[in-house]
This record gives sequence, structure tokens and C-alpha cells, in this order.
Amino acid sequence: MSNSDPPSDDTEPAPAGEPRRGFGLHRLRRLSLRRTLLLVLLPGMLLVMGLEIVVSWRTALAAANAAYDRSLLGAIKAMDANISTASGGLSVELPYRMLEFFELTANGRVFYRVASGDGLVEIGNADLPGAPRPLVNGQPQFSDALYYGEPIRLGSYARALARPLSSGSNSRQVVIQIGETLESRQDFTRQLVMETVARDLLLLLAGLALLVLAVNWSLRPLQRLRQEVLQRDPQDLTPLDAHHIAQDVQPLVEAINHHVMRYREAMQARRSFIDDASHQLRTPLTTLSTQVSFALREPDAALMKQALVAIKLQVDDTVRQTNQMLALARADTLEWHMEPCDLIALAQAVTRAAWPDARSRHIDLGFEPLGNLPAEVSTHAGLLKEALTNLLHNALHHTPPGSKVTVQAGIEQPDLPALSPAQAVLRVIDNGPGMTSAELARAGERFYRGSAQSSGSGLGLAIAKAIVQRHGGDLSLRTTDAASPTPGLTVTLHWPL
Repeated sequence: MSNSDPPSDDTEPAPAGEPRRGFGLHRLRRLSLRRTLLLVLLPGMLLVMGLEIVVSWRTALAAANAAYDRSLLGAIKAMDANISTASGGLSVELPYRMLEFFELTANGRVFYRVASGDGLVEIGNADLPGAPRPLVNGQPQFSDALYYGEPIRLGSYARALARPLSSGSNSRQVVIQIGETLESRQDFTRQLVMETVARDLLLLLAGLALLVLAVNWSLRPLQRLRQEVLQRDPQDLTPLDAHHIAQDVQPLVEAINHHVMRYREAMQARRSFIDDASHQLRTPLTTLSTQVSFALREPDAALMKQALVAIKLQVDDTVRQTNQMLALARADTLEWHMEPCDLIALAQAVTRAAWPDARSRHIDLGFEPLGNLPAEVSTHAGLLKEALTNLLHNALHHTPPGSKVTVQAGIEQPDLPALSPAQAVLRVIDNGPGMTSAELARAGERFYRGSAQSSGSGLGLAIAKAIVQRHGGDLSLRTTDAASPTPGLTVTLHWPL
């Protein structure tokens, strides 16, 4: 067993003083698929075969009784054929050879009784027990009884007489009963039942063997799949081949391939991000190194101060660019929990924090709530604040002095609520230079900067887009007023409630 294998015990010990709840289900979950299938199928198969054995037992008993009861009825019919009432009384010519043969077949003793319907005239074993239910003429009745403490099988039969008896009775019915001991019947029944049980046990063993073989054979594709995955190189992220996999397992393979594809895309995006980030940071760091070297060589204090101011601006830009890249990485990989947040209050706070920057650039910055609905939404407030801050920073830094920038926030109801639900919205509107159609198509790509953007890292829209996509929404851009010399730009973050 390798170090990564789970412990052999199928359960984990419960803490002291706590009951082991869900023990059976927890243990079943930790068993292998083969054991799970066998634990589910074997008891069911054993139960079905047990019921089949019980049914076969009862069927064999019924068949044995039916066969011997037919023989008993034949003896009754033979005795009935030898009954005479011609003299007005009841007389029987016993078929001795038939009784001897019947006793030999029954392998025991035979008792008989012939009597009138009222029981006043009787021939044979007069103390034989009567039929348990009233006899109907022409319908034989078979029952189990005790005769002097010995179990017997009793056949009773009654028929109507052509005329009533005149000697000893006035009955118009004759009753014939024959009983036999059960030695032969029990031996035959025991043999028949044992043969039936032996056959069912053989079938059970064959079924169990086939079940185990079928389970093992059915799980062979999973074993091959396991070997294929284990033998792969750690860097091999190509999809698994599902052609040789059973149809029932193909959805699992497709799910694994889908996960591998997403992981490969994430790895490619991360690798691309690292390459772009290293390129983006290399340039400002090189510039900083050059500016520092120039400042160190400059003897003039005024020129040195200018160099230090340029270094300060470059450092501030590099710090912001680094923070943006860290924010983008956090937006892609952070595990978060949604919490209630007042969208309007959050947008007002971000707008209020940007007023000093807007005043320094002579930009009219305002805020407008959307609609009359409460804007309490479930979101990650920190990341959402980061997204809106980046959108507002782009609007303030890429619009000329004297422009207007408006922040909108709230819940927007669609024109047809039945077709699309209400959405949470954060929007930034400006009347700056805007973007061309080609730039709008690429807006939101990482490190992409439009032609009007002389500075910046090209990460602001990418950060906002990544954050809103984590909320299940999207980022959209459109020209505010295409007919105006300064068409402006409207950037909207929207996601379902």
C-alpha cells in the first residue's frame, strides 16, 4: 500500500461521546465500486433465490399431494363401483387385489369406511374421522387427520343413491372414505423437495458466479481508464480517448475531458498572464533604472528634482500597474463567499472617494441611482468595489478636462420581465473621446490599450470583466452618443440577482 492510499479501515472513528451517525452509508461510500455492486446485488439475488426455494418447496409439496390424492381418488372410485343397494341395504364387495396393490403403492396401511349419509349403516373402519367440511355429492374432499395418534391422509367422497335405503337407514346418500398412512407420501415428497432445492442451489451458485464475472468484466474499462490516467505524463493535458470505453462510462470520460480542457485553458491563461505581466513590468523597471542613473549623475539640483519627480510618477504608475495585476489574479482565483451588500451605498462610496481626483482634472463627476427598487444584492463587496474603481479611474483619466462622468447603480427591470429577470447594474457614463468599433471589439482583453490611451496598463476593463463574470454576469460597452463630436463611452456591469 502506498502512502497515498486510504487506510484499510472503511470508517473513521467518531469523536468521543458522539454517536456514529450514518455509519452504513458512510461505509458504503468508501467501498470500491466493485464491492458496492456486489453488496447491493448479492443480497438481492440471495433474497430472490431464497423466495424461489420457498416457492419450489411449496410447489413440490402440492405436486406430491396432488399425485397421491389422485391415487387415493382412484381407490375410492374402485370401491364405489363395488357398492350394491339392490337388497335395500348397503353391501360392498371389497376389491382386495386393488387394496393390496394400493397398500403396496402407499408403502403403509390403508383404512376404509363405507356408510350411509346419516351414519346409521357403516362398513369397514367405523371410527375413521369424518370429513372436516360438509360433503357435496360428486366432489371428493382430501384432508389430513389423526387416526389413533397416527397421521393419515383421508379422502372422502359422497354420492346420491337411486333410491333410499330400506334396511337400517332411510338415507339416499352413501359416503366412502379411504385413508392411508404417510410413509410413502413423505418419502416421495422429501425426495422431490430435495431434488428441487439442489437444483435451485446449483442455479444460485451459477448465478452468483455469473454475477461476479459480469461485475468484474463490466469494470474492466474503468481499470483501463485508471491505468491510462496513471501512466500519463504530468504535463499531458490531451483529452482521454472515449472510443473504447463503455457507453455508460462515456459521460464520466466526457466530464473528465471537459475538466481537463478547462484546466488547460486556465494554465494557458495563467502562463500568458505571467508572460504579459513580466513584459509589462520589465519596461517600467528599466525606465526607473535609467531615470535613477540620470538623477545620480545630474549635478544640478533643479534638474535632479525634475528627475526625482519623474521617478515618483513612474513609481506610482508601476505600483498601480502591479496592484491591478494582483487584483486581476485575485479575481480569477479567489475563493469567495457572497454577502448582502447595498449596491447604491457601495457605488456612492466609490464615487465620493474619486471626487478629489475628478476636481483636480476639472471633471464633473456625479452619481444617479437606478429605479426605485431596494438595491440589496448578494455579492463580494470588496471585488465589486475594485471593479467599479477601475472603471471610474479609466473614465477620469481618459476624458479631457471639462467632461462629465456619471456613475449609476441599482436594479434594472427589463421591458419583458417574463422573458428576462431583473439585473443588478453598475454603470459609468462619460462624454469623452470614446472608442472606435475595432477598439470596442477588443475592449476587456488583458493589457490591451486603445489608441486614445497614452498611459495605463490596459487592465482596468479586464479586471472589471473578470469580477463580473465571477458573479455570473458580463461587461458591455457602447458609444454614448455617436452623433456628438465627443461620443463618449458607456461601460456597464450587469449580473442576475
